[in-house]
Amino acid sequence: MTSQPDRPNPPLPDEVCEEVGQQLQLTLVELIALSLAGKQVQWTSYGREFVSVHRHLHHVVDEWRELEDVVAGRAAAIGMALDWTAAGVIELDDDPRFEPGFTEAAGAIERLCSQVWDVALRVRRREEMLGGLDVVSQHVLIGVQRKLEEQLWMLRAQLAD
Repeated sequence: MTSQPDRPNPPLPDEVCEEVGQQLQLTLVELIALSLAGKQVQWTSYGREFVSVHRHLHHVVDEWRELEDVVAGRAAAIGMALDWTAAGVIELDDDPRFEPGFTEAAGAIERLCSQVWDVALRVRRREEMLGGLDVVSQHVLIGVQRKLEEQLWMLRAQLAD
């Protein structure tokens, strides 16, 4: 993540931009990691639920990618350029990786639910922290949180009792 060298009239003081930018960067990385994990599950799951899981994950991954753009757009608006590179994602993402190979659909969805839950918790902590720095950025993360919780609800609905 880098700041724009000669940003005209930044809406926030530099130190606030840096902190907000860092929180947005972490959120972006987690959304990218979720979209990659979602694609992994979409194309490598098998079983009776495959067709519904495959279709649902196509939609969910698209939503994560839209959220990535919203987060990056907010960062750009405050003069921060986020790092979208694979190296940046690898460096900052702490979630365990999905193993290559095929996975039974229900188990893969359970694992994906766990990852979405973890991301949702971290985003909630970030949004609470941003409330004291920049309410517009906090609002962006509230939108991310709302969508993650909705997706978690829908993903869990695919699991057996």
